[in-house]
Amino acid sequence: MPPPSVKLDSSFAEKASPGTVPNPVLMLLALVLLMCAAPCEPASEALLLTARPSRPKEGGSMTLTCEMQATSQKLGAPVQFCFFRESQALGQGCSHSPELQLPTVWRKDSGSYWCKAKTLAIRVTWSPRIQIQVQGVPVWNVSLETQPPGGQVQKGKKLVLICLATQGTGDITFSWYKGVLGLILETKTQRSLTAKFEIPAVTDSDAENYFCTADNGYHPSISELVSVTVRSPVSRPVLTLGAPGAQAFPGDMMELRCEAQSGSPPIRYRFYHEDIILGSNSTLSGGGASFNLSLTTEHSGNYSCEADNGLGAQRSEAVMLSVTVPVEDRKELLASGVLEGLLGTLGPTVMALSLCCWLKKRLGRREAEDPGR
Repeated sequence: MPPPSVKLDSSFAEKASPGTVPNPVLMLLALVLLMCAAPCEPASEALLLTARPSRPKEGGSMTLTCEMQATSQKLGAPVQFCFFRESQALGQGCSHSPELQLPTVWRKDSGSYWCKAKTLAIRVTWSPRIQIQVQGVPVWNVSLETQPPGGQVQKGKKLVLICLATQGTGDITFSWYKGVLGLILETKTQRSLTAKFEIPAVTDSDAENYFCTADNGYHPSISELVSVTVRSPVSRPVLTLGAPGAQAFPGDMMELRCEAQSGSPPIRYRFYHEDIILGSNSTLSGGGASFNLSLTTEHSGNYSCEADNGLGAQRSEAVMLSVTVPVEDRKELLASGVLEGLLGTLGPTVMALSLCCWLKKRLGRREAEDPGR
């Protein structure tokens, strides 16, 4: 700023005539005023804005510092600092702190930054502008997970497809696709490394391959394919008994056939006589299972079977079986029974008679050996 002009006293001007020498005292006073004019005017203060770090990353913090020259300390007046990005004021307004902490910055915060300092005397100074580019981290290592785990879900239950990224900053756009051709199911954008897509109640048509993508503006990252299997509980099985003829006899080979009309394999079948398990069999590709039994007279009674594929076991209705004994076998059994009965009754008597005969023979031998007795 140019120094102010100095006005001499009017009386001196009037008294001084052209060609006369001015009063030395007045001249000395004017010279002092001219010499003091520039130093007494406050000097223009230089400001410098710096950022730490100078290349901040998305999601990280950044500190802005507005630095003044050392001559500003001579003013002795409070200084207020203001920070700006483009034309937008930052923080809570101006403050006496030369630093401003930005806890989290994103790519949209890139731009031109500058600061301003002012005193109570309404003296304002601006810093040069600096360009700050917030660095983003590309999305990387995207994967797709399912709930329930393993991609096996029961028909009618909820399926959750979880898309995850190992790293990536800023707003990430997640998309879910069905089938190898990529039928898009849903897209959502959020500031997170994980996003979920839900199918509230799956049907048979939801048994497919799925994949997802994540993109934060650099390049999309694609997950591997995940196979989803929709499993159905087994229906109530039906038990059929197969015998060679119209009647079952001891020694016959009988087939027990158990089959559930619906249900996702593998299915395990169990066969019961009354409540005693006879055996089990499994099918890996659906259909029923069989169990063969060699009949005896003890195999008469109720039979049932059970089907189970891990989603709940189902028991069949009971089927009655009567093992018939042939007439000839009945006669033999009757004769055998009578004989056993007679032996049971006459057994003690026969044993007593045998003992008597043995004793009699024993005594006879002794008399023969000793006749003089």
